[in-house]
Amino acid sequence: MYQQYKYFRITIVYKKKQKLSELSRIIEIAKNTISLEAESVALLANNINDDFVEIVNLIHNSNERVIITGIGKSGVIAMKIVATMNSTGTPAVFMHAAEAIHGDLGIIQENDLVICISKSGNSKEIKELVPHINRKGNILIGMTGEKDSFLAKKSNYLLLTPVKKEACPNDLAPTTSTTVQLVMGDALAMCLLDLNDFKANDFAQFHPGGALGKKLHLTVGELLPDNTKPTVRLDSRMKDVIFEISEKRVGGAVVLDGNKIMGMITDGDIRRILEKHDDIGQLTAEDLMSKSPISVNKELLAVKAFELMTNNKISQIIVVNDNKSYEGIVHILDFIKEGLN
Repeated sequence: MYQQYKYFRITIVYKKKQKLSELSRIIEIAKNTISLEAESVALLANNINDDFVEIVNLIHNSNERVIITGIGKSGVIAMKIVATMNSTGTPAVFMHAAEAIHGDLGIIQENDLVICISKSGNSKEIKELVPHINRKGNILIGMTGEKDSFLAKKSNYLLLTPVKKEACPNDLAPTTSTTVQLVMGDALAMCLLDLNDFKANDFAQFHPGGALGKKLHLTVGELLPDNTKPTVRLDSRMKDVIFEISEKRVGGAVVLDGNKIMGMITDGDIRRILEKHDDIGQLTAEDLMSKSPISVNKELLAVKAFELMTNNKISQIIVVNDNKSYEGIVHILDFIKEGLN
């Protein structure tokens, strides 16, 4: 029995040590990957020079599109750069380097600029494609890590993206190189965004859908519940106030004197008054209301209104029009339902 226990204990200790060793190895690999890629990205800044400025100005001053091409992982990066440029005001189109010589070369129009991405600049597909682009007479911008490569020599302009080593332990799988390509593409796109004076409103036009679109487009007025405008008068009895708040179901009611907003009563106000008074039958809306409620214009972006509510720790906000007339109440849950939190 003792021998079995001893064997079992030794096995557990061995497995624990093995597990700790595996964990340590995983952490080491992950940190090494991040360090290698971060170092290469930092060194990339050395290649942001007059040539880079000339390329940015060339793209900015062109009235045509940017065609971005690549093969393999570089092709995937090309697609990402295209997406970033399109969403930030620079028209761009992806062209697969291999498919280009089988018909897709027709994507390139007469005055389009072409960016060709390749780590080595010497792959078979790039060597087949580049001469066709040169013959068409389009300006070719090469993005490669090798300044003496075929692509570099055949390009009109060059974006150098060198790396010392891939994060792959075999120095084979594109990792560091694709990260550097992506960062160079982002640098181009952001410079063009600035030159195009591309603002948040412009960005919103290209991102109408999803949570991002809502943050850029959705106004607080669009959150107003249909046909819900909880209203009481200064002399309204508490019974009527409670009934109005319960019926309209937005957690509050606005106190009006004619068309003028005098205050606001929330369900929280009612709970607090019940704690202080045994008999509230003689109280009116004027006795209970908050006299300086926060209101916002219905055209204000919903995300801005939500930020205002959060900062002031309130759950309801009054919505008004340009004439300061009461339009309704929006509850903080309406913002959360739209994914704006």
